Amino acid sequence: MKTLLRGGFVVSARSCKRADVLIDGEKVEKIGHVMADAPWDTQVVDVSGCYLFPGFIDAHTHFDLDVCNTTTADDFDSGTRAAIRGGTTSIIDFACPNKGETLAHGLQLWHQKSDGKCWCDYGYHMTIDDWNDGIERELDDMFAAGITSFKMYLTYPAMLLPDEQIYCALRALKARGGICGFHCENAGVIDAKIAELKAAGRAADVSSHPLARPDYLEAEAVNRVLRIAQAVDTPVVIVHTTNRAALAEIKAARRRGQTVYVETCPQYLLLDDSLYYDPDWARAARYVCAPPLRTPDDADALWRAIRHNEVQTVSTDHCSFTPEQKDMGREDFTKIPGGVPGVETRCELIYSGGVAKKRITLRDMCRVLAENPAKLYGLYPRKGIIAPDSDADIVVYDPKANHVLRGAELASRALYTPFEGFETVGSIRSVYLRGKLAVDRGEVVGGRDGQYLMREKCML
Repeated sequence: MKTLLRGGFVVSARSCKRADVLIDGEKVEKIGHVMADAPWDTQVVDVSGCYLFPGFIDAHTHFDLDVCNTTTADDFDSGTRAAIRGGTTSIIDFACPNKGETLAHGLQLWHQKSDGKCWCDYGYHMTIDDWNDGIERELDDMFAAGITSFKMYLTYPAMLLPDEQIYCALRALKARGGICGFHCENAGVIDAKIAELKAAGRAADVSSHPLARPDYLEAEAVNRVLRIAQAVDTPVVIVHTTNRAALAEIKAARRRGQTVYVETCPQYLLLDDSLYYDPDWARAARYVCAPPLRTPDDADALWRAIRHNEVQTVSTDHCSFTPEQKDMGREDFTKIPGGVPGVETRCELIYSGGVAKKRITLRDMCRVLAENPAKLYGLYPRKGIIAPDSDADIVVYDPKANHVLRGAELASRALYTPFEGFETVGSIRSVYLRGKLAVDRGEVVGGRDGQYLMREKCML
């Protein structure tokens, strides 16, 4: 059985044009301006007035992650169900072996967590939080397993690496054609500022969180990573970028000839740090994430950077905790589990807060949510584009079907959304995963059909 999506506007990173899309099995067979006569064995679906996007890719999620003496609210079952409902047809999660454990152990553990449980396609980045000869020898096995991207941290004691080891790891990855993303914050100064805030009697204040992790400590770490990358002469990814100072460091690196890929997230585009000063402690704690939310001016700078192609991807850093889990830090703000849910709402937020407000174009949205992540993480052209022979991952977006975001109505087990009460412009009408209808008017109608993604090297 074939499917013909008739009457919509196909969106790519280069154009938005009226076209019909013919799906045969799991693949796109044909795109035509008007297909008047459908083959006899074809189901015709009228999508007039809707935009047809390539299935979105969220390249930054944390499902079933043990952190801060608890485990994220969403595992791969609920997390990928939320993802597909929100138009994300592929996620790339972070496999995180602990210090002292092998990469192979981390990979095996993440397969155990996810295989057979995913409602969308899935892959992994591999976190490197330890560096030695054994870890280096394992890199070839990771590439053979379809893992071509990695992550390192400049903060968190359980994960951070010293500069010398970062340099050596980047050199080893460069030799294999790998790419590495970085969480950039200055761990030492943050720890000192936390101690000062606690000594001043502010341990129970949610507002201590942004004070301990200011924008300039993110920018300093961005600069440091980029100088290390300069020494290796290799591209890197700066993940969840939040502010103007960090963007300035990235621009300076690009001016001296470095290749730097930049990711940001919806929370940094549409929320701001005033939320940490809410007198309702529980409400303020829901927004604790690292790096913290920044100012409206920082958000404006990020929107401009997307428009000017200075930000390559918008992922979510979905790391969900329930309000009850957030309450663990009521007496000590450093014990509030850091992270917010977002994998389900990203598409509608970027369209509503970006395209509808003319901050970015439909083409920009497609570029940062689909095509660029597919290219950056070795999935293109199987993913990231609606084209003959690509996977028929398609999001049908109705720009007239507005609704209000309510945490109680979402698939995530976080039980809330940071965007409670946000009125969208339009909404997702349906989602196809490899040619099969997975979401229909808000209802998940597919199954746990997600396939593991063997990824190639960076193509961006």
